[in-house]
Amino acid sequence: MARNNNIIVPEARTALDQLKLEIANELGIQNYDSIDKGNLTSRENGYVGGYMVKKLVEDAQKEIAKK
Repeated sequence: MARNNNIIVPEARTALDQLKLEIANELGIQNYDSIDKGNLTSRENGYVGGYMVKKLVEDAQKEIAKK
C-alpha cells in the first residue's frame, strides 16, 4: 500500500510539529524532536502518530458541532 505523508496545507507544518512534541511529552517521551526515532520502538512512534490523529479528529468534531 502506498503511503502519502505529504502535508496538504504547508502552513500547518509548524502547528503539527508542535502537536507532535506535546503528544510525545504527554506520553513520557522527552526530547522527541532531538532524539533518533530509530531508537524508539514502532509502538512508541505509533502512539505519537495515533494520538495526534485522535486529537485532530476530536478538534474537528468540536468545530463541526459548533455549526
